[in-house]
Amino acid sequence: MSLSSSLPLLQPAQDVLHGLTHALFALPGVAGLDSLHLFFYLPLVLPALAGLVARPFAERLEPRAATWLLTGVAVVLAGASTVALGVLVVAGLIRVPLVAVLGHWSLSAVQRGDPVSLLEAAGASVLLTAATVAAVRLVWRRVRALLAAGSEAACLPRAGEYVVVDDPAPDAYALPGMPGRVVVSSGMLAALDEGEREVLIAHERAHLRAHHYVFVAVTHLAAAANPLLRSLNGAVAYTVERWADEHAARVCGDRRRAARAVGKAALAAKHAPARNPATALGIAGLLRRGAHRRPAGSRSGLRQGDGLRGAGPVPRRVAALLAPPVPTVMPWGVPWLPLLALCALLASSGVCAVAAAHDIHLLLDPNG
Repeated sequence: MSLSSSLPLLQPAQDVLHGLTHALFALPGVAGLDSLHLFFYLPLVLPALAGLVARPFAERLEPRAATWLLTGVAVVLAGASTVALGVLVVAGLIRVPLVAVLGHWSLSAVQRGDPVSLLEAAGASVLLTAATVAAVRLVWRRVRALLAAGSEAACLPRAGEYVVVDDPAPDAYALPGMPGRVVVSSGMLAALDEGEREVLIAHERAHLRAHHYVFVAVTHLAAAANPLLRSLNGAVAYTVERWADEHAARVCGDRRRAARAVGKAALAAKHAPARNPATALGIAGLLRRGAHRRPAGSRSGLRQGDGLRGAGPVPRRVAALLAPPVPTVMPWGVPWLPLLALCALLASSGVCAVAAAHDIHLLLDPNG
């Protein structure tokens, strides 16, 4: 089955984009450029806009929903940009006489219809190679960190999920493994009272059981494919911490106690060295970052967004716990303007990538 016959649902969107791009490239100053270039390059640069909508979703959506949404956005945008780079590389390769002979293409017809120059294709090849190398290195490091965490979890003394280690440095972390372990140092236990310890343990158990390190790893992999997506790394790292915070608050039944535990644990661990394998998995860093910055506003009337625009992750987490919980289903609380912008961003990126691949397919197989 040809690519053109397998995409009937995308054809109307592609036709609209073709019409808009032809109109755009007919304007003075841009006439003479080929509109197909827009299909190639938009998926590469549109991810830069993801950071503009990441913060509203991270702050206003229920944390679990925000984590899934932002991770999915990173995957879609990274996939579209990778496809666009791949199409650019293919568009350059088909200009090579040997490749044209092997593919049984008419080199003269390809050169007349192909808008991509060899220089553009060479640049795309460099970018695609760099992205591939970065992604492979990231996967290798994460696999090594995961194996190290599993090995340490298996070597810890005592049975059970919860382990206390004799270490005066305040620390607490989750170690994925078979089984996974929640590790808390004696120094951290000394810094918290009994109720706050319950919050801390529930927080780390949420990291462990919901596999938060996977969400963080996926967004980092997407950023390796397209560095313009790095803004989503911090957003997802924040939402998984909020996810764990909300779980801990439900377990202990007291949001104010949960907020106090998060603040005290962060302050206690601020100067402690990050020596555990969980740090490399992205689920042990936010406990320390931003701990020295206090949220603005009164302690009783603190709300997210009230003087917290420049605050670090920990003050924003404390403010969120002092505010009422965000409902899981919140049709009136969804940030609609960012949602519409996000939908437009994903649709434009995806359709442009598919349209570019479709047009190259038609160039190579006009009768397909």
